[in-house]
Amino acid sequence: MTTLTGRPHTALLIVDVQNGSVSRAHNRNGVIANINTLLDKARAERVPVVWVQHSDDEHLLRDTEDWQIVPELDPRESEPLVHKRYSDSFESTDLEQRLAELGVGRLVVTGAQTDMCIRATLHGAMVRGYDATLVADAHTTEDLTEWGAPAPEQVIAHTNLYWADEHAPGRRGGTVATKEVTFD
Repeated sequence: MTTLTGRPHTALLIVDVQNGSVSRAHNRNGVIANINTLLDKARAERVPVVWVQHSDDEHLLRDTEDWQIVPELDPRESEPLVHKRYSDSFESTDLEQRLAELGVGRLVVTGAQTDMCIRATLHGAMVRGYDATLVADAHTTEDLTEWGAPAPEQVIAHTNLYWADEHAPGRRGGTVATKEVTFD
């Protein structure tokens, strides 16, 4: 359904699952296990896997331990790795070019942080013409209640709720559980 012509393929997008971004995340181990399940499925079905890795000057300094992808996940050399500095994984990166080369018009989105980079990337994908499916149990965030945010489980539930019906002309969002993900 994507508005991007000649883009029949789907990709698994793994956003910012880095030591520093998930060290205090809600249900960290469960989310990473679900991402691994999706990763195995995508690789078995020869679906492109695209990794996104954030860096900034305050929390995720490039080439530090916090910046590294978590050890439970294993990016392959053949899988594109996109480096970003903004919440939206498309902003000032080569993500669009890499997806175009792979003929991707639909994204299955996982990762961290739900209320920042996941939301921004979902919206960034939709406005650029992609279909974007959020995996309901494969994204997470940390507890930011001391700054007035809802509890992490509420942030995740709310994001799942509103993205479930997200759509635009010729594009669709949607939310599914890991066990319901299809890449066709």
